[in-house]
Amino acid sequence: MRWENLALESDHSRADAALFGADAVVTRTFDTPEFRGITFHEIRARSILNRVPGASRMPFEWTVNPYRGCSHACVYCFARKTHSYLDLDTGIGFDSQIVVKVNAPEVLRRQLGSRRWLGDHIAMGTNVDCYQRAEGRYRLMPGIIGALRDHANPFSILTKGTLVLRDLEPLKQAAAVTDVGISVSVGFVDGELWRTVEPGTPAPERRLDVVRTFGEHGIGCGVLMAPVIPFLSDSPAQLRDTVRAIAAAGATSVTPLVLHLRPGAREWFMAWLARHHPYLVRRYKRLYAEGAYAPKWYQRRITRQVHDLAREYGIGPADAGMPRRIREPEPVESQHTSADPTEPVQLSLI
Repeated sequence: MRWENLALESDHSRADAALFGADAVVTRTFDTPEFRGITFHEIRARSILNRVPGASRMPFEWTVNPYRGCSHACVYCFARKTHSYLDLDTGIGFDSQIVVKVNAPEVLRRQLGSRRWLGDHIAMGTNVDCYQRAEGRYRLMPGIIGALRDHANPFSILTKGTLVLRDLEPLKQAAAVTDVGISVSVGFVDGELWRTVEPGTPAPERRLDVVRTFGEHGIGCGVLMAPVIPFLSDSPAQLRDTVRAIAAAGATSVTPLVLHLRPGAREWFMAWLARHHPYLVRRYKRLYAEGAYAPKWYQRRITRQVHDLAREYGIGPADAGMPRRIREPEPVESQHTSADPTEPVQLSLI
C-alpha cells in the first residue's frame, strides 16, 4: 500500500494529498456483523481542512473528511478514484478498506483556533459520507460538530446515513450560534434499484425519515436528488414518485444531479451495468461518449422536470443542494488567507 503518497513529505500540489505520518498507521478488523469484511486503517492526521480547487463548481472553499473510502458501496461514487493513490482497489477496496483519521476532532479544533483561519464555511460529506458505518464505532462527528459549534463556524453536512440523527442535539446547539445546513441524498425511491446500486446505505425511506425528523426539530433539511440515473430512475413517473416522497418528508428544497462517471467510478459502474442491465451498456457508451458528464440537453431536461414537480408539490430548488447561508468573511490582511500553508486539496463533488 502506497501510504507515502499521503505522508507529509508528499507533493502537496496533488489532489489526493493529506497530511499524516505514514509510520503511524494502525490496521484493524472487527468481527462483528456490521463490520465483517471491512478493514480500518487508523491514522493521525496533521491537517483536516481541505481546500476545494478553484475550478470547482462548489459554492464553498473548504471541506472536512474524517474518512477515506466508504462502506455505503454506491457503485457510482465519484470518489473511488482517490483509493488508487493508496494502491488500493477502486472497487471492492474502496468499499471495504476505510481510512480513519482518528484525531480529526482535535486537529480541527486546533486549526479553527488558528489566527490564520477566517471562519469560512466548511462542507462535510462532499467526498465520502461522514456518517457511513464506521462512524458508529469511531464517533468522530460529535467532536467535529463540537469544535465547529464552539468556534461558531458555519458548516453543512451532506449524508445518506441515518446515523446523523444521533447528533441531533449537538447540531441544534451549533445551529443556535452559527449557520448550519443539513442535506440528505436521495436520488430515487425505487427499492429494487436501491438494493443493487447503493447496497450499503439505509433505504431511501429511512433517509427521508431523517429529513422529517430534522424538520420536526426546527432544522430545515434539503434533499440532493442524486444521482438521477439515466434509463433507470429518470422516467417521468419515477421522477414524480421521488419528488412526491421528498415533499411529503418536509424537505426545504430539492436539487437534482444527473449521474456523472469519472475515471475509477466509470469502470466500476459500467461493470455493474453489464451484470444487471446489459441491454443498457451501448446506450450509456453513447450518452457518456464525450466524458464524465451526460450531455447538457439531458441534464437540463431532468432539472426542468424536477423543478416543475417541486413547484407542484410546494418545494423549490436550492443552490447546489446545500440549504444554508454562507457568511462573507471579514476583511483581513492578505497574508492571512489559509488555515495551513500545506493544506490538502479536496476533489469537487460535481
